[in-house]
Amino acid sequence: MNKSSFAKNHLVALILAGGKSSRMGEDKALIYWESIPMLKRVYQVANKCTEKVYIITPWPEKYQPILPTECEWLTELKTEGPLVALDQGLTQINSNWILLLGCDLPLLNSDIIQTWVDQLNQLSPEILALVPQKYGRWEPLCGFYRQEIKIELEKIIGRGKNSFQELLAQIPVQALYIDSQTGKMLFNCNTPSDLEMGMG
Repeated sequence: MNKSSFAKNHLVALILAGGKSSRMGEDKALIYWESIPMLKRVYQVANKCTEKVYIITPWPEKYQPILPTECEWLTELKTEGPLVALDQGLTQINSNWILLLGCDLPLLNSDIIQTWVDQLNQLSPEILALVPQKYGRWEPLCGFYRQEIKIELEKIIGRGKNSFQELLAQIPVQALYIDSQTGKMLFNCNTPSDLEMGMG
């Protein structure tokens, strides 16, 4: 697959690998799905669709052995959830758009992601995010965010909030429709029963 027609560094990916996986009971990023660690699967899709892939985590040494050397590592200074991790990532990345991804999306589909990438050039400048939505609820950990979102992000974090749903309710967002194929792609693993269901 050809990468996006965006100029270099206009679209990069940021994969979040700072969760504690408390509900899973083991590190989700390192769980094998069809013989490949989940973090590596997410990386492979992100690498097809963007110019550069960043991983933000407090523990880069834990994941470096499973990923290519060209992967860029960002240090997550404090683990306060994905909203704060995105803010820290934006501080360290210079790019027009960021594709934000959780590390627990084993069914990511590069063809679907690419169709979304192709929509970015058509968005009006005031739109700060392009995010899947179903029944009024956003799927923020497989979405696109403009660098300018950092201003709104810091406002909501400054008010002691840590909710993507709240952030996205307050800013201009273009929703991506979730059909059955996309819904399957957005399956994520939080618990052992999720894992069993997904592999079944």
